[in-house]
Amino acid sequence: SLEIMISEIDQIATERFRKTFNQVKTYFNDIFKKMFSGGEGRLIIECEEDILNSGINIIARPPGKKRQNIELLSSGEKALTAIALLLALWKANPSPFCFFDEIDTSLDDVNAEKLTHILKGEDLNLPQLILITHQKTTMEAADTLYGITMEESGISKLVSVKFEK
Repeated sequence: SLEIMISEIDQIATERFRKTFNQVKTYFNDIFKKMFSGGEGRLIIECEEDILNSGINIIARPPGKKRQNIELLSSGEKALTAIALLLALWKANPSPFCFFDEIDTSLDDVNAEKLTHILKGEDLNLPQLILITHQKTTMEAADTLYGITMEESGISKLVSVKFEK
């Protein structure tokens, strides 16, 4: 019957969700610890009995601070926590490239440097990373830079620089 079929589909979806969630949860904590040089990042399902309709709480504890909801963190800490979650999701289900648009905007130079170290690290093994940034610290870590300038009003020009490592 239709109800049995729906029940079977729900069971399969629940199992797949739980498996993926557990992977992402582990990756998130690992990446969070690297981003913050310690601490703890946790993902918690709000309602274990109905995970397909449940929310997920993000709990972050940077080193030297008490555990708290992400809403109570500074803007830089929120950004690093969100980036750790994005990278954990990517690591659980990799794609051929990652594209980030100004993910480092609210980071100071120290945290931007931590971010570039994580992004270039072997743990993630990002095949190709496309990152839009205005941060000098992030640009310095790039293998290749592409810039857009305007020599004449309304006419854009592409400038590229490849760095030798």
